[in-house]
Amino acid sequence: MHTAVMPKMSDTMEEGKIVTWRKQEGDAVQKGDALAEVETDKVNIEAVAYASGTLRKILAPVGATIAVGAPIALIGSPTEPLPTEYTATAGATVGVSTAAPVAPAVTTATATGASATTVASTAPSAAPASGYGANGVGVSNGANGANGSNGQTAALSAPQAAAPDANGARIFISPIARRIAAEHGIDIAQLRGTGPGGRIIREDVEAARERLAAGEPLTITTNGAVAVGATTGAEVVAVPLTQMRKTIARRLQQSMQTAPHFYVTMTIDATRLAEFNATVNDYAASLPQPIKVSVNDLIIKGVALTLAHMPQVNVSFDGESLLFKKRVNVGMAVALEQGLIVPVVRDADKRGVLDIARETRRLRTAANTGALKPDDIQGGTFTVSNLGMFGVESFTAIINPPESAILAVGAITPTPVVVDRQVVVRDQMRVTLSVDHRALDGATAARFLQELKRLLEQPMAMLL
Repeated sequence: MHTAVMPKMSDTMEEGKIVTWRKQEGDAVQKGDALAEVETDKVNIEAVAYASGTLRKILAPVGATIAVGAPIALIGSPTEPLPTEYTATAGATVGVSTAAPVAPAVTTATATGASATTVASTAPSAAPASGYGANGVGVSNGANGANGSNGQTAALSAPQAAAPDANGARIFISPIARRIAAEHGIDIAQLRGTGPGGRIIREDVEAARERLAAGEPLTITTNGAVAVGATTGAEVVAVPLTQMRKTIARRLQQSMQTAPHFYVTMTIDATRLAEFNATVNDYAASLPQPIKVSVNDLIIKGVALTLAHMPQVNVSFDGESLLFKKRVNVGMAVALEQGLIVPVVRDADKRGVLDIARETRRLRTAANTGALKPDDIQGGTFTVSNLGMFGVESFTAIINPPESAILAVGAITPTPVVVDRQVVVRDQMRVTLSVDHRALDGATAARFLQELKRLLEQPMAMLL
């Protein structure tokens, strides 16, 4: 009997949450088949089988958080007896059932408590999931139009692909949240989104599913929308943290507590950079496979060349020595509904601007659709965090461990400046380098920004 365990897919992964089982008990399994989809601290992954046979027993139910290396399933021959610790009696202690659970009827009250309504829930069949394999989609503004009627009976059933609510209002929901809701028979019109602009995100659907499976009531607001999460007061709803948000909190707190940060800010004249970007895009649009190059792509290229020129910045501090990285892998911070993730552009110093643009588009699309792979987010040596598209002029960023520096990029803003003793308007961009003082000193940080400034103010140099 082979025991499948929770895989460790990154250096920071300590546990994983079972999102869905791709195989069910009794299914034939081949070595390499995907057994389950697992939510990790960064992306969703597939837990694969390392042996062929029959999936005899699932040891970790959907929604369970399992430590790395802990057993999640048993694979063996159809007639092979289960180990004694995983017999029916023992299986009951871990909350695993071979039958599809039937969600009970849920009685819910209005926010004022004046009336109650019964919501019938139909249990979904245990069908394997398909499609997206990771958290998050791009941010979209809009209001959640899910309005219901108090005192009525509604059935939670599979939603339509782009269904409006009962009042005809559009429901804003992320693709992965829509998929999970459809798989588990949850009516998205009954949910109140906690994402930007009231958008329904994955956590809203999963919280509703978990509460229904546990027989817990869903709190109904005065307009009929379901508020997911554990209510802790009349005006507060506690939403459980995702694995991603837990990791962000833990690692960035650790970064601020262990790495003595200092910050160096410099203003860069981005006038020529913007002109160069327009020229590159005119050329890129005429290619057989057109690609749009962003200013951020040019910044990544400039940062990569600066790191190649100054390898003393491309380091990590391990307590006893400085680890000089042989490759220049630049991470780009991407904001998702669940939190922040940093896909990595590998060997960015050796790639052309168009190649970087194609890679950043691929990574951003994968992040927004949940298709990032573990290799896409590992091995970064330096990070660029750009909030310029939000109109932010200047900010400081927290270092992404185990890296030793991160560049915060602000918006390009037309600004009156003095050139040759004349006041003229130029496009200005403020950048701030956050540095781990254990690894780098102020003079090194200043020289890094000087070199980056030279490249971005004379962008043709990045092509030579």
